[in-house]
Amino acid sequence: MCPVELELIMLVACMSAAGASVGMFSGLVPGIHVNTLASLMLLFYPAIGSFISLFAAPEYVPVLISACIVSASVVHSFVNYVPSVFTGVPDQDTAMSILPGHRLLLDGKGMVAVRSAAIGSLVGAMAAVIVAIPLQYLMINGLGDLFQSITVVMLITAAIALVMTEKGAKERCFAVTLIAMSGIMGCVCMFMPVPFKGLLYDGDLLFPLLTGLFGIPMLISSAGNAAIPEQTDDERYPVTPSSGLKGVLTGSIVGWFPGITATAGAAFTRMFVKEDRPERFIALVSSIGTAAVIFALITLSVNGKGRSGTMLVVREILGADIMGAGLNSVFLLMLLSVSIAAVIGYRAAIRSGMVMAKHISKINIRKMNAAIVALVAVLTVLMTGVWGMGILLISSLIGLIPLSAGTGRVHLSGCLLIPVILMRFGLDTVFLSLF
Repeated sequence: MCPVELELIMLVACMSAAGASVGMFSGLVPGIHVNTLASLMLLFYPAIGSFISLFAAPEYVPVLISACIVSASVVHSFVNYVPSVFTGVPDQDTAMSILPGHRLLLDGKGMVAVRSAAIGSLVGAMAAVIVAIPLQYLMINGLGDLFQSITVVMLITAAIALVMTEKGAKERCFAVTLIAMSGIMGCVCMFMPVPFKGLLYDGDLLFPLLTGLFGIPMLISSAGNAAIPEQTDDERYPVTPSSGLKGVLTGSIVGWFPGITATAGAAFTRMFVKEDRPERFIALVSSIGTAAVIFALITLSVNGKGRSGTMLVVREILGADIMGAGLNSVFLLMLLSVSIAAVIGYRAAIRSGMVMAKHISKINIRKMNAAIVALVAVLTVLMTGVWGMGILLISSLIGLIPLSAGTGRVHLSGCLLIPVILMRFGLDTVFLSLF
């Protein structure tokens, strides 16, 4: 690609701001994931490209749309903690922090949780951007091959780490069972030719799977809880950058190795890094989630592999243009988009949290949760049809087991971990032969 022009830099900044609004929408509306919106942008790429061509050179279009998607992904990782804290609807990247967040919420300190998450995400994003180019250089010059050779070991280690987070033998048996059950559901969604077809468009079965495992059970369990107390906010910084910095290394692992979610990475980190105060743990988990987005971008630039739905869409749009050593202009523009999105995401998380904190004590939680469940059900039918609805129901039942058994929900990360392990061993076809 030709040297970066000032016009292109300004356009990338504008598209990053536009992408931030997309990320805010997906992060704040329960049940909507940025991967879904990125897939829609790819679906309507010709129309979006034609519109952008009205004010930008046609050769700029792929970079500008990609900047929009990358920005949306980063901002989503900031603001998705707001509904996780105030409504109890996490996605796979916030599941570990939801219980500490709820404890603070019931103490009238919901904004402490939001500010902690925002600081952790900002530290994770900025640290990842700073090390992006040197890390990319190392990955291209041998480190990537080393990591590739130990992928299976890391995946199995992550699975063992999930089990070892439980203390007693009974709890660990439940953990193994949950990993296996969620793993089977993940294999069904990824390997089997399930005949799903949405009424709106053909979506992704991971949407009802992850929503059922992580979202719906929390809505059901919190529907009967006591009224949320009035929230206070002293507007102080509840954590230092140190908690966020601890999550950056784990974020790099999540961004490189397939199947290891931010939730699984947080469980693994928790075995070695002790953060007893809930606000510090929230900052740690949020740092992992946001840093993983940037490290997934680095992975894409090194070997062309997308570790998330958004990065798969970016790969589809940019192709080989994103790949190359540190001074590759497209990669640098994506890092610019990340930096802009991080600043916007931090402010958006704080502001939206303040609005929620002001009104949450006046909201009927039971009615709100019922409305969210109905919205998720409608979206599932629109995007994945009747079969997707079946996936949602079954995964929701599995997601209720940890609540009744008293074990962590992090074990449900097996829904992504197990299918990837099977693929690495070439056993995905064996799974298909069993049905």
